[in-house]
Amino acid sequence: MKKINLEEKFSLFKEHWTPKIVGKLNGQQVKIAKVHGEFVWHDHAEEDELFMVVKGEVKLYSRDGQVVLREGEIYIVPRGGRAQAFC
Repeated sequence: MKKINLEEKFSLFKEHWTPKIVGKLNGQQVKIAKVHGEFVWHDHAEEDELFMVVKGEVKLYSRDGQVVLREGEIYIVPRGGRAQAFC
C-alpha cells in the first residue's frame, strides 16, 4: 500500500482537461485533472463520475440544474447522466 500526495501529482503536469490516472479502486480508475474554461457536454453512459474540487471553483450543469463546487466539495454524476463544466 502506498499513499498518494495530490499536490505532488498535480505538480507533474500543466495541461488542462487531460485526466491522469493516480490509482485504481475496485476496478475503477482514480483520475485527477487540472481544469480551466469550458468542458463540453459529455455523457456518463457506463459509470458514475465523481468531481472533487481541490483548489478553486467549478460550475457543473446537468439535467438537474447547476451546482457550484468549491474547495473540498464533491458531486457525483450518476451513470447515464450528462454534465458540462465551467471554471
